[in-house]
Order: sequence, then structure tokens, then C-alpha cells
Amino acid sequence: MPRSRRTPPGRPASPRYLLLAKVLRPHGIRGEISIQIITNFPDRLRELKKVYLSPSSESPEHLRAYPLQSARPQRATNWLIRLAGIEDRDAADRLREQYVYVSLDEAVPLEADEVYLFQVIGLQVETPRGEILGRVVDLIETGANDVYVVRGSAYGEILIPAIKGVVLSTDVDAGRMIVEPMPGLLPDAEDNPPGAASEN
Repeated sequence: MPRSRRTPPGRPASPRYLLLAKVLRPHGIRGEISIQIITNFPDRLRELKKVYLSPSSESPEHLRAYPLQSARPQRATNWLIRLAGIEDRDAADRLREQYVYVSLDEAVPLEADEVYLFQVIGLQVETPRGEILGRVVDLIETGANDVYVVRGSAYGEILIPAIKGVVLSTDVDAGRMIVEPMPGLLPDAEDNPPGAASEN
């Protein structure tokens, strides 16, 4: 999924392309390429028909389309792919440091309980009792589970673990995430700055 370190004032615009991986190096002499996985759903590479390469990881430009002939895991974070038209090591070597994208229209559909990161950034976060905690501004990958960085006027910046029992629902269409803070997750009331109020 695409990452962003910028804090949006509200909901971000939907991207046209999703970042999947970064090209590392040629593998072998027949054009196969080793890539570093960036997406949370690498297995779906097997189902894609086409990918796009760009020199930029932030705003894809000068995209070039390649039919994807094969994709297979190499190690935990690396996969090997074969692109149509890339037939030897020299051609593969010219793609070093490029970024691999998929068109949002061509992406493999998510499961019912999954969302893309760009859909989560900017969501308003509140408790089941209607207390507004702020908006999601970033996501931290810890290995065990993702953690949402939420920023608001009531508590400043807080970290919400993306686990069942804490994140109760995520409604992208409504722009809202409902969470049940675990004990100790929110600062004590006396730690809040004077006059702090919940976001509207």
C-alpha cells in the first residue's frame, strides 16, 4: 500500500496508482528481476496482468506499462518477477531503482474487511461514545500489527494499535473509524492542555 508522511487537512484524494515494490537488481541472465516488496499484499502479484514502472516513489510519472509474465517469492521481503520485453540481464539491469506500480482500476480487489492505506489516512477517529480523538495522519508497521498515528486537539498525538477489540469499525465512505481505547492508551485528563477541546 502507498505511504505518506504528509499530514492532510482532511481526506486525501484517491491515487490512480498503488505502489507495490522497488526494483533491486537482475536475477540470472534471462531477464528476471528481484524486487523489494512494499505492498502488504504481495501474493496478489501472481494475479496481476500488468504493472507500471516509474523512477518516482512519491508521484508516479513517466510510467511505462509492462505485461507481467510471472511473479514468485524469493525471500521474506523480495520477489522475482518477469516482464514482457525484458529478455536478458542487461535489459533488467536498466530497470534498477525503478518503482513498480499497479493501476487502481487493475488492482486485485480487497477482501471485505481490508482497506488501502490511502483510504485510512484522514479518517476521523472517535469512540463508541462519540468522543472525537482526531484524524489518522500516518501508519507505523511494527511487524506484529500496524499502528495508526492519530492527531487531534483533545489528546495531541496518540497511537492506536490496529487490532480487533480496539478498532471496532472502519467506514471509508463515512470518513470515520470507531475505536475502543484500551486502558492507558489515552493520556489522563489532567495531562491535557488547558482549554483542550475535541475536533469537530
